Amino acid sequence: MSQQLATLDGALLRVLVAGALGLFMGMEREWSHRSAGVRTFSLITLMGAVFTVVERDGLLTVGAVLVVVMGVALVVRGLLDEDEGLSLTTATSMLVAYGVGVLVGSGYVSVGATVAILSTLLLVLKRELHSFAWGLSRDELRSTVEFGVLAFVVYPLLPAGETRIAVGDVPLTFEPRTVWLLVVSVAAIGIVNYAIVKSYGSRGIAVTGFFGGLVSSTAVVGTMLDHVRQRPDAVSYAVAAVLLADAAMAARNLLIVLAFTFGGDPLYGLVLPLGVVILGSVGIAAFTADWTQSVEVDLESPFSLRNALGFGALFAVVLVGSAIAQATLGDQGFYLAAALSGLVSSAGATTSAVVLYTGGTVSAQTAVVGVMVATISSIAVKAALTLAGPTRSFGYRVSMWSGGLTLAAAGVSLVVLL
Repeated sequence: MSQQLATLDGALLRVLVAGALGLFMGMEREWSHRSAGVRTFSLITLMGAVFTVVERDGLLTVGAVLVVVMGVALVVRGLLDEDEGLSLTTATSMLVAYGVGVLVGSGYVSVGATVAILSTLLLVLKRELHSFAWGLSRDELRSTVEFGVLAFVVYPLLPAGETRIAVGDVPLTFEPRTVWLLVVSVAAIGIVNYAIVKSYGSRGIAVTGFFGGLVSSTAVVGTMLDHVRQRPDAVSYAVAAVLLADAAMAARNLLIVLAFTFGGDPLYGLVLPLGVVILGSVGIAAFTADWTQSVEVDLESPFSLRNALGFGALFAVVLVGSAIAQATLGDQGFYLAAALSGLVSSAGATTSAVVLYTGGTVSAQTAVVGVMVATISSIAVKAALTLAGPTRSFGYRVSMWSGGLTLAAAGVSLVVLL
């Protein structure tokens, strides 16, 4: 009896969640004054969940047919009524809502919630998505397809599980699929933030500095050097842009580390020191500059097969070099490799540290120090670039703030590790 009650309670909860998700999905359609709104979507998700819970043969098929018929009716109505407009998106959303109900009714609550949120987000961002798609050049569109091939075609072809290779006398253990996901993730971060800068870069230095830094911090520094050369009074927000690029770089490194070590023993030791860099950089930028100022950053499109393969090649070099340095010189060799690779790409050093840590080559403490060394190295090279520029005050202020942040982050790292 108690088991039956528990089953009933679980089924009731799934039905309630399905109804709530339908309500959530229908809100955007209702706000857009479409034929199907809050009530219709809630009923559709409830129907999917109830038919799934009942587990009667044919009910799910009947429900799907009903939803398809309703969608076709909406489309036909839109074709006949010019004021109504074509309702393909609403009809498709109704079928998705039915799928959400089935997923939740089957017990895949988190999957159903994710589908509901993503589909609603696509509906809400209609104008932004259309504007971005229409603004793509032919090269960007082609490279987007290339990225899709890298992300979704190459991955299944790679061997699953651990692979062991020997580089000379140095054994190296890694998972090819995880390595590829790291490379694709770094490229995806650049792609998303390139789109943000392209769409919202005119909104102020906060967007161009932070999100531009996630695409290419070197491009942000180069643009700011040119800008202060032409406008010496722009030093304050040029400094803010470089600091925001540092914050973006640290945030990306932290995201990579936590995302790819979450399933095992996450490297939480990086949260505080990298948090100091992120929050400190953002705080200083907010305090010292007017964020409403905007500068157009000349970013190269990350939608490039060459860029992705170039990063993959750099990552492979850094990974092998770090493993050899660790085997021959110990942790000090690994730190040296992290510092050198951080001068070129802290993302490459971070991903190699993650792979070596998850493969058991380096300890958690060594991986944490390595990521911090690469991050500080990247901050230092940006400061050095500004010092080499023609505007001394710009270089001095970037170096002063960068030095303070790196000392604070290093101090927090020591406290955390000790």
